[in-house]
Amino acid sequence: MKADRQLAKYLANLGYGSRKEIEAAIRKGRVTGEGDALRFDGAPVDPPPGMVILMNKPAGLTCSRQDQGRLVYELLPPRYLKRTPALSTVGRLDADTTGLLLFTDDGKLLHRLISPKSDMPKTYDATLARPLEGHEADLFASGELMLRGEDKPLLPATLEITGERTARLTLTEGRYHQVRRMFAAAGNHVEALHRANFGLLTLGDLPVGDWRHLTAEEIAALG
Repeated sequence: MKADRQLAKYLANLGYGSRKEIEAAIRKGRVTGEGDALRFDGAPVDPPPGMVILMNKPAGLTCSRQDQGRLVYELLPPRYLKRTPALSTVGRLDADTTGLLLFTDDGKLLHRLISPKSDMPKTYDATLARPLEGHEADLFASGELMLRGEDKPLLPATLEITGERTARLTLTEGRYHQVRRMFAAAGNHVEALHRANFGLLTLGDLPVGDWRHLTAEEIAALG
């Protein structure tokens, strides 16, 4: 009986229902196996706390529960929003930005990755309103670029020109709308923005709107 209560608490923290609901499910035989082979209604149980999810975010969804409109969480199983500890995005991509987005319920990892002291490189592909003028790479790499309304210059960032109006930008900071503001400071406007990499992580062939759990090795590589 004590073991059943402990199991019910564990599954309730994973969002499968209230403790009473899970205790009833256990009595009905809906919970089977144990350890890594634990199943609920025949399906493997979700990862324990420390879970990290990688999503290929589509346009039109926001990351903040405070914003209006559709949220990226809608693409995940509803029970994921009932997990304890809570699941959060690792930083934010605005509604119009697509690409690699991480989620985790590991608070220490979350704060480490979004800390201003984090040097995790993030790469973005930008499509611009006007042709590049040729000075942008030096400006972004200078370590002297100041964004409007701020009093601290940006850290050096690497710009690779990929076309007349396209470029790949790699930076190690995560200031508010940073990529869009950087190009605005260079006299241009970002029409489309896609995050391609987060550290060593890439989207691979993950379809837009889909997601997957990171492996233990991938999580360890995040530091």
